[in-house]
Amino acid sequence: MPLPPSAFVQEMVQAFAVNDRMNQALLKQLDPLAWRANPAGRGTRTIAAIFAHVHNIRCKWIRLSAPHIKVPVRLDRQRCTQKQTATALAKSAALCCQLLEEALTPQSRVPRFVRDGWARPWHPGPAMLAYMITHEAHHRGQACMIAHQLGFRLPVAVGAGMWNWERLWKESGGGALASVPNTRS
Repeated sequence: MPLPPSAFVQEMVQAFAVNDRMNQALLKQLDPLAWRANPAGRGTRTIAAIFAHVHNIRCKWIRLSAPHIKVPVRLDRQRCTQKQTATALAKSAALCCQLLEEALTPQSRVPRFVRDGWARPWHPGPAMLAYMITHEAHHRGQACMIAHQLGFRLPVAVGAGMWNWERLWKESGGGALASVPNTRS
């Protein structure tokens, strides 16, 4: 049975909140020495620069797509601490959830999703959410790989915890996920 439209919107918004829980879990468990460690390769970002970029891009999405929402302060990738970044990401995640909720409701205050000044605007919808989460998953993967390559292995619980969707769903304020009976014989 399909979800009613309002529940569908809430689940889409909640999916972005879960995405941020993954970022927060990674930041919490990341060795502080890995934060500014320089990875090999020309033009490669530090983990600090990656997470500052994630926050700053969220700010851009909000500014370009929902100018009525007050944009949080951008992070300086050269100076931000892990704690400052975790706080900033929590704020920008909440505002992205507001952006999504407003964009996906019939009486939308967000007529279009603008990823960047050079990109063509999109109609707000599931592709918008998919893009937002995919962008962050890409950078989260980069951060995990850089930490690994630099010898700062993450606890197994972090990697496994990113896949514990039900726990992350609850931690981010979601209700119980409805399960369907297994119909395989």
